[in-house]
Amino acid sequence: MEGIYFDETFTPVARMEAIQIFLAYACSRKIKVYQMDVKSAFLNGESDEEVYIKQPEGFLLFEKEDYVCRLKKALYGFKQALRAWYACLDGYLHQQGFKKGTTDSNFYVQIDKDNLTIVEVYMDDIIFGINDDRLSKNFATKMQSEFEMSLLG
Repeated sequence: MEGIYFDETFTPVARMEAIQIFLAYACSRKIKVYQMDVKSAFLNGESDEEVYIKQPEGFLLFEKEDYVCRLKKALYGFKQALRAWYACLDGYLHQQGFKKGTTDSNFYVQIDKDNLTIVEVYMDDIIFGINDDRLSKNFATKMQSEFEMSLLG
């Protein structure tokens, strides 16, 4: 099917230099950095393409063995699952007023008056820093209410 690349794997991986710059900037501004882990990140994304799979073993419909299943959600092992997850996260962060970095597409920044929030995405992990401790807790709570995540500290 033209335009759909099922054989390509997409992974939102931050470059090591970007993480080093993120941490150096946070240290220079005395910003505490936190890490969050997204649980079942693959289930957060909706697949944009119409994808069909054969019926899984043990789930065959009697007298309809030739039927196939249509995926509505991205599943673990689906090569485009991380792309769907990243699109979901990207949309949410933009909705919250974040701007994507120009040189690193996994870097987001939000400036609100004197408050600065920086976020770096690495597959299903997020590191973030905010120059106000109260806002850090607020950001973590918002993210946890939108996605099933754990704050690792």
